Amino acid sequence: MDNLQVVPHSTTDTLARIRAISDSLPDAQQQVGNAILAEPEWSVRANVAEIAHRAGVSAPTVVRFCRAVGFEGLSDFKLQLAQSLAVGTPYLHRAVNAKDDVASLVHKILYGAAAVLTGLESQLDADTIGHAIEKLAAANRIDCYSVGSVSTFLANDAQARFARLGLTSNAYFDPHMQVISAAALSPRDVVLAISHVGRMPTLLEAVALAREQGATVIGITRPDTPLAKQCTIPIGMIVPEDAAARVGTEAYLAGQILIEVLMVGVGLRLGPSALERLKRVRSVLRERGVDSDVHPALQRAWSEAERDALGGKQV
Repeated sequence: MDNLQVVPHSTTDTLARIRAISDSLPDAQQQVGNAILAEPEWSVRANVAEIAHRAGVSAPTVVRFCRAVGFEGLSDFKLQLAQSLAVGTPYLHRAVNAKDDVASLVHKILYGAAAVLTGLESQLDADTIGHAIEKLAAANRIDCYSVGSVSTFLANDAQARFARLGLTSNAYFDPHMQVISAAALSPRDVVLAISHVGRMPTLLEAVALAREQGATVIGITRPDTPLAKQCTIPIGMIVPEDAAARVGTEAYLAGQILIEVLMVGVGLRLGPSALERLKRVRSVLRERGVDSDVHPALQRAWSEAERDALGGKQV
């Protein structure tokens, strides 16, 4: 069963659906998807024979592709593709129409995000993820580099997660500090470089320097970026381009899920000692009121106020 069937196709970006599932399809069906992605407006007008000819496949393969992507057939697919191309409010959200009510707004945004997360699974290679987990778990030090607001949030989140496991970790978004960090690394250290765009020269310079020091560089970026080419272990992640910002909410959600996969994998690799650290950290935070609903100082103050109200009697 197609993983994306959990998302009603009428509520998602048809082109994003094709991109998300393409790698899991047979080669002939991938050719159909590539032809449609190359010229989506033409595809809406073309008949099955024309699409088949453009893709270099048979007409039945085109129909099988439409069904694999989650549609009843070519007519249903073309209808939804036309709607995807026609609707959307530029610079706001790719799937939302100006005439949508609040319920539709909520529905489209939530299911669009769900489609991206579901499609992420088909993009991740288990061997690559396993290799990254192995290097992170064995690292002397993990330095997280980022560019931009979304990537910086993800880098800070990754640093905090690894620290809770008892690993030495840092997060740097300043280019100057990234170079200083890279210059001090060793072959036992790991850099986690996060950038959806993956083209910032300062980040590429820091990554290149880290590689020169012998450090392992794990990159979270699109698979076709200069950053991906410079990483020891590139982890490719493709999400639809956001209408309001080049790197938007769906990239943030997918990135955070990917970081959680890495963190949980590292925790399992480290074993009981890491789990004990997590337990101890949580206990300490609760004792100090950081992860509790009521701070201990407030609890003490309220208890004293109650005693005063009762004339100092024990309760």
